[in-house]
Amino acid sequence: MAEQLDDKEIQEILKTGTDLRQYSRQIEKEFKDVENKSIEDYIKESQNIANLHNQIGNCDTILERMESMLLNFQNVLCNISSEITTLQKKSVSMSVQLTNRQSIRAQLSQFIEDMAIPEELITTIMESPVTEKDFIIQLNQLNHKLNLAKELSFKESKSVDDVKDVLLKLKIKAMSKIRVYLLEQIYKFRKPMTNYQVPQNTMLKHKFFFEFILMNERQVAQEIYSEYVETMSKIYYSYFKSYSSRLAALKFEDAVTKDDLMGIEDTGKTSIFSKASALRNKSTIFTIGSRGDILNQQLEAPILVPHAQQKNRYSYEALFRSEQYALVDNACREYLFGTEFFMVRGAQAQDLFNQIMGKTMTLMIKNVETYIQDCYDTIAMFLCVQLILRYQIMCHKRCVPALDKYWDSLQAAIWPRFEQIFRMNTQSVRECDPTKFNKETGPHYITRRYAEFSAAIVGISEHFPNELVSRLLLELQNEVECFILRMAAIFQTRKEQLIYLINNYDLVLGILMEHTRDNSKEAENFREQLSNRSSEYVEEILAPHFGGMIQFIKDCEQMVEKEQTDELRRQERRSLAIVSQFSANWKKSLEELNREVLLSFPSLVTGSSLLQLALASLVQYYQRFHKLLTPNARMQLTNIHVIMVEIKKYKSNY
Repeated sequence: MAEQLDDKEIQEILKTGTDLRQYSRQIEKEFKDVENKSIEDYIKESQNIANLHNQIGNCDTILERMESMLLNFQNVLCNISSEITTLQKKSVSMSVQLTNRQSIRAQLSQFIEDMAIPEELITTIMESPVTEKDFIIQLNQLNHKLNLAKELSFKESKSVDDVKDVLLKLKIKAMSKIRVYLLEQIYKFRKPMTNYQVPQNTMLKHKFFFEFILMNERQVAQEIYSEYVETMSKIYYSYFKSYSSRLAALKFEDAVTKDDLMGIEDTGKTSIFSKASALRNKSTIFTIGSRGDILNQQLEAPILVPHAQQKNRYSYEALFRSEQYALVDNACREYLFGTEFFMVRGAQAQDLFNQIMGKTMTLMIKNVETYIQDCYDTIAMFLCVQLILRYQIMCHKRCVPALDKYWDSLQAAIWPRFEQIFRMNTQSVRECDPTKFNKETGPHYITRRYAEFSAAIVGISEHFPNELVSRLLLELQNEVECFILRMAAIFQTRKEQLIYLINNYDLVLGILMEHTRDNSKEAENFREQLSNRSSEYVEEILAPHFGGMIQFIKDCEQMVEKEQTDELRRQERRSLAIVSQFSANWKKSLEELNREVLLSFPSLVTGSSLLQLALASLVQYYQRFHKLLTPNARMQLTNIHVIMVEIKKYKSNY
């Protein structure tokens, strides 16, 4: 703005034509006036300026003193920081030293406590009975000190020398008392009629005793181990040897022999001296009866007590079950006791078990082998195999695998003989001569034997199927079917043959259905055979009464199929004769059918079902016959409803 004003003034001067020198002198004069006025103002304010100068000087002095003070403070603060750092370092060092000393103090205190032998420990070990609680507590303390001293002795610690003698004497004293106590418990087993569980449970309560001896003196531990093994081995062997011989006296007197095979001819001759018990035993050769209960309700039943069962007699599998169950109980308890008390596992546990029970198991295997050599009771042997499988599972549930080889040995003894006798039964059926038997259309006793036997084996093996058993059953089934067909061939007429076949197939199927599942292979096969023969039998019994009508139906249906209409019309005279004959005789024919069927089959259910099947087939033929007739012939035909009313009279409630 000043420049703009100057420019304007200059422009004004130039416009007005003012002399610049004059203008300059004027300006200079104005400056001089202003300067003089400024000097006057300055002179007027000189006192104030002097005061201001003095004040500024005083401020400089004060600020100088403050600067000096702040510098002093800075130096002091630097010293304090250095001292704090030093104190912090000392504090950390002292804390580490304290921690180390506390740690050393705890370890040293624990070491002194572990190494020191208090008076209470010495008194208890020396004077207290081993069964008291205080003795067990102090024995644990002593064991701890012995382990520590043993560890420190390898490091050549001098402190061990101070207590070594005392610890050694206490160890010897403790082991001496424990050895005597454990041997006393073992000797209790040798007393007659001893319940072995009582001393074993007592030993288990003090199982640390053996652990203490084992850790400190293996020779003494071996002595106790050997004494126990020798004692229990003799006890179990003696017990089971006696028990087996006394059980053998309870066996049925008349054993099954080779003359009792399935295909051996039943002469029906019995001695007047035969005992009722023997006869009852013979009846169970091929039938299961209640013998199968041994695998279910009686599996864990109390063992037989020979002196209390002197008047009773049992099959072999019942005696076998009792003996094996006794072994399972004793062996499982012994195995679990050995693993817990003697602290053994795996192969060592198996070795201990074999040392104790090995002789006994060998005896029992030999007893089974001896019996099996002359055994012809296939069902008994198969029940024994099934018992073995169940008891093996029972042992596994109790976590006792030690008997696995024993079970395998028993099965190895039984299976070959079982297969041999099974095949002998099959062979006996194959070698049967049908001409030696009476001509009776009822069920054959060999068929009944097979049905009962097959149902027994199939029922027993349902839970544990076996390929060998299935194969043997199939071979026997094939032979029995061939035998049934050979027997049927001795009858002259086809109707008699069918009656025989149906009676035998029905018997087998009925027994199989009663004792096994409906869908078993054996039942399915005989069901098919029975169905086929039943259909054929129906045709056979209908033919004498309604053969003309049936043949007419077959002939005319062929004509219809071939579209021979003219030939079909020429059959009217023939149809009228058949209608006339049917109307005159159908009621009588139904009565004769009913009588014939019911007399031919011992089973009322079978006879009734066959009669109903025949009547149903007759109704079907009658309906087909009706369709083929001319209107004239139909007018003379008996009404189907009349026939149905009559048929209902023969409906049975069986």
